[in-house]
Amino acid sequence: MAPAAAPEPQFKKDEKALCFHHELLYEAKVLEVQPVDEDDKKSGFQYKVHYKGWKNTWDDWVAEDRLRKLTQENRELANSLRHEVLEAQRAARAQPAPSKKKPVGSSVRGSEERQMTTQNNGPRGQKRVRDQELEKEVFQSRRAVRIMMPDRLKSLLVDDWENITKNLSLVQLPVKASAAYILDAYYEYASAPGTRSSAEKDILEEVIAGLKEYFNKALGRLLLYRFEREQFYEVLKGIESSTGEYSGKSIAEIYGGEHLLRLFVSMPELIAQTNMDTQAVNRLREELGFMTNWLQKEPQVSQFFKSDYVSPSQAYIDKVKTST
Repeated sequence: MAPAAAPEPQFKKDEKALCFHHELLYEAKVLEVQPVDEDDKKSGFQYKVHYKGWKNTWDDWVAEDRLRKLTQENRELANSLRHEVLEAQRAARAQPAPSKKKPVGSSVRGSEERQMTTQNNGPRGQKRVRDQELEKEVFQSRRAVRIMMPDRLKSLLVDDWENITKNLSLVQLPVKASAAYILDAYYEYASAPGTRSSAEKDILEEVIAGLKEYFNKALGRLLLYRFEREQFYEVLKGIESSTGEYSGKSIAEIYGGEHLLRLFVSMPELIAQTNMDTQAVNRLREELGFMTNWLQKEPQVSQFFKSDYVSPSQAYIDKVKTST
């Protein structure tokens, strides 16, 4: 049997690509390519990149999973990430500052200025400079997970909130399309033949398993409205029972799409409490971006977010009132 061919680098020298730095994707150029370990042909490759528009002092060696091909889809992802982060930065700046101390994490490189080939004059040019400064702060800051929630999914969350808190209704459980079912459906879609390598499929499988675990543990602690808690306690009793429709099921197999969206909204808080490394955070953020983009389209919306809301008994409402 002939020996297996040595793996080839996914990116070539002088190739233009997109590269993660903290929570943003920047256009970059591959300057050099070399194996991670010269003595191990299976160790993969690392790349020296130059970020477009930044001085060469920012040139960096990065792992392959920080790079993305320069496709239209990835350009749209980069633009969306940048928009979300800049809006968050502007919102943060609009808040009264508790002190005049310099931001934590400032460094010698903080004095570096973004070198742009073109500049605009007047108010629009000033806005662009402010955007560049905000982006530079992000470039230098500690990464965070920001999930892009499409407007269509945001509207579903608003409808869900109104049904629960204003109309005093509950999602009828178990739902027709559970959170576990939705996540499995995304895995099938995202791992279709020819879309990912074997290693990438393994990573995706880990992400899906992790989201199910987060959902199971976070729902009762973080994701429920007060009016839903008595229902949740009944679900827990049913899971522990040896009979009944909830017996032996996990939370992710009982609750569905609306509650899964609540998890996505809470992910920044949850991830901030973990020890996930940089590459894992980048990978999770990117996958959740792809997932929410997929979920907002048809037939996913009609299939996954049509939970039935029912009015509970007066005894249930009275019990909720007395428990507060």
